[in-house]
Amino acid sequence: MKTATGIILGVIAVVAIAIGIYMVDVDQTEEASLPDVDVSVEGGNLPKFDAEVGSVSITEETATVKVPDVDVTMEEAEISVPGLKVTPPENAADEVAAESN
Repeated sequence: MKTATGIILGVIAVVAIAIGIYMVDVDQTEEASLPDVDVSVEGGNLPKFDAEVGSVSITEETATVKVPDVDVTMEEAEISVPGLKVTPPENAADEVAAESN
């Protein structure tokens, strides 16, 4: 069961990465520049603190409680499940192909 969960999480991660790569088409339209800044600084001082904190401990006790006894019968049924269709921007596939060449 742990292996199946790991595989499912891995598939979800791969799908998320693929969506991040192919579903977003970002083009830079202007160059960036930093502002001109003149700075004069004198020495400073960080504040000092004294702190007293409490403690938290976790204990374990044995208790008797009533729990239901449930028997489950598994049956197969045909249901409708959601699907996923990924459609990237039109020119994103062309840009990825051009970058790989």
